[in-house]
This record gives sequence, C-alpha cells and structure tokens, in this order.
Amino acid sequence: MLAYAAHRRSLAQRGSAPNAMLVIIAVHVAGIAALMSAKMDIPIIPDFKPTIVDLIPAETPPPRNDPPPPDPAPQNSTLDRPVPLVPTPPVDLPATDPTPMPLPDLSEIIRPAPQPQPPRADPVPPAPPVRVGPRLLTAADRLKPPYPASKLASGEEALLRLRLSIDASGRVTAVDPVGPADGAFLAAARRHLIAHWRYRPATEGGRALATTMVITLRFQLEG
Repeated sequence: MLAYAAHRRSLAQRGSAPNAMLVIIAVHVAGIAALMSAKMDIPIIPDFKPTIVDLIPAETPPPRNDPPPPDPAPQNSTLDRPVPLVPTPPVDLPATDPTPMPLPDLSEIIRPAPQPQPPRADPVPPAPPVRVGPRLLTAADRLKPPYPASKLASGEEALLRLRLSIDASGRVTAVDPVGPADGAFLAAARRHLIAHWRYRPATEGGRALATTMVITLRFQLEG
C-alpha cells in the first residue's frame, strides 16, 4: 500500500509542469506584441551640403622694361696716333771665316762603360786523397799453411774466415777468426801467415799506413 501511494503522488507533481510552460510562453508573446506596437522615434538628419572650392589662377606679372646698358666710352688707341721714325746708322759686321772649326777631342771625356765582372766561382774543394788497399806479395808456393797432424789422422777439413792486421811495412801482425773456427786449424794458420805472408802496405795519398782485411782460408785434403 505504501509503495503505491508514493507512486501516485509523483504522477500528480509531474502533471503540473505543462501549465508552468504555458504561462512562460504567454508572457513572452505579450512582450513581443508590446514592442511591435510601440512607436520608435528616429531622429531626422538634415541634408548634408558639401563644400565647393574654386581654384582662381594667379595673375601673371607684366614683363619688365629694363633700359638698355649704356655704350662704353670710346678710348683713344695708340694706333691712331702717328709714330715718328728715327733713322738707324749702319753697322759694320766683321767678315766670317769659311774654314770649319775643328771638333774637340772627346776621347778623354767619353769613356766606355765598365763591363760587369762575371761572378766569382766558388773555390773547388781539393779532391780527397786516393786510398789503395794492401796487395799480397807472397809467392804462391808459400801461401798454404801446414796441415795440422791431428786433423790429418781424422781426415777433417775446415774453412776459416780470418781478419788480418797489416802494419805500414806490409807485415801481418795479427790473425783473428771471423765466426766459429777450430782451434787446431786456427793455430796452424796464424803461425804460418805471421811468419811468411807479406803485403805491399795500403796507402792514402801516397803515404803507407796500417790497415786490416778479411780473407777466407780453406784446409782441404788432396785426394
């Protein structure tokens, strides 16, 4: 019962909305009718007349009548007056010599311009002294050193590279190995070369000097 009564009350309240809308519309219609029936006072603007400006040209002034310039005063010219002529006495001129005058000797005055000297060449440096190496003088039959006895029995052979020191007189003063060398072969070669090998000493600019050289010496058994 309570839910139904409440539902009926809400319908009664909703039905009052169209009546209020009609009242609002009626008020607006009445206002519009009043505005249309009212007289509007519109101010009347008088006619506008523009200003007209007339341009009057300026009057041209009359030309000026200036008097002509006066003529210049005449001046007395010296040509109009006669000039008296004064007689000149004759002058006696000396007779001229037809022989031509000798020309002066200009050789002492005019001399030829000095010729430019060629630039001096730089002095040539002296050539370095010529150096000549040692040359072997030993006979071929005395070149071979004796074969070491211990190596003959074993049949060993050797190839030695030796540096020789040669003095200014051409004698071998030292024998040193270059690389590995067997002691027996080296000793036999050193003794023989110092005792028997001779050289023409090296020279530089013709002067004998001590030097060194490297040789290769082979110890080889003959078949």
